[in-house]
Amino acid sequence: MNDLEQAIEFRQEFFEYGVFVINGSELFDKMDDYAEWCRTTDANTKEETVNLNWVITDAFFAVDDDRIVGIIDFRHTLNDFLKALGHCGYSVRPSERRKGFATEMLWQLLEVAQKTGMNELYLSVERKNEPSVKTIIRNGGVYERSFEIDGEQADIYRIALSE
Repeated sequence: MNDLEQAIEFRQEFFEYGVFVINGSELFDKMDDYAEWCRTTDANTKEETVNLNWVITDAFFAVDDDRIVGIIDFRHTLNDFLKALGHCGYSVRPSERRKGFATEMLWQLLEVAQKTGMNELYLSVERKNEPSVKTIIRNGGVYERSFEIDGEQADIYRIALSE
């Protein structure tokens, strides 16, 4: 709750740029009540309280100079729905793109995932999203397969976490 004003301003910037889906935001783009979003996001971090249709997930804001510049989530497991989407999603606010934040966010998330004992992470990306493809490849992503989602071509990449 300490990040209320920053978080609302972060979300609003996406909307002002005409972006209404904030990947990795745990549905922050769909919820108007920040306190409720905090409660549901916190509930999804614990096996006892995770939404029955979801999986245990951690969400992190990326902060630079006391300003939220991005958000990333980490799904500890994949259910049938998430198998096509992967272990994480991320977004960088429009005014802060092309500054390396996504690459750094994903790199730090890989450390988090490795500490949980995971050996690999799967990520999906729409093929036309070249900046995100480059972010994944910079972090060791190797192409696995392609699929179609909402009429768009997408690819799954695998990042090995163990050496």
